[in-house]
Amino acid sequence: MSFSLTKNKSGVVVVGVDGQLIVGNRQDLKQKVLDALDGGARKFVIDFTKTGYIDSSGLGVLVSLSKKIREQGGDLRLAGLNEDLQTLFELTKLDTLFAIAKTPAEALAAF
Repeated sequence: MSFSLTKNKSGVVVVGVDGQLIVGNRQDLKQKVLDALDGGARKFVIDFTKTGYIDSSGLGVLVSLSKKIREQGGDLRLAGLNEDLQTLFELTKLDTLFAIAKTPAEALAAF
């Protein structure tokens, strides 16, 4: 499980989640995003292309980050959800909270 952060030329931070987003690593993701937010970043895309599973604590950290980013005048978008993850977001109604794009490129283009 690893997280990668890259910033594109328009200043959008793309966070790649490789593996699973679960109770054991959610704080790592949260800290990386909050550090970038503190560093002045306001636009985020979390890329789940390489993610197979998100547990309830992972969903909780995404909701928490979304709230924090919006409070700072920023925007958080999700991208690359597989079919199971897309269903999870629909069942939990979180698809209404997040802007979800099929690919990271689509999410970046939406800014």
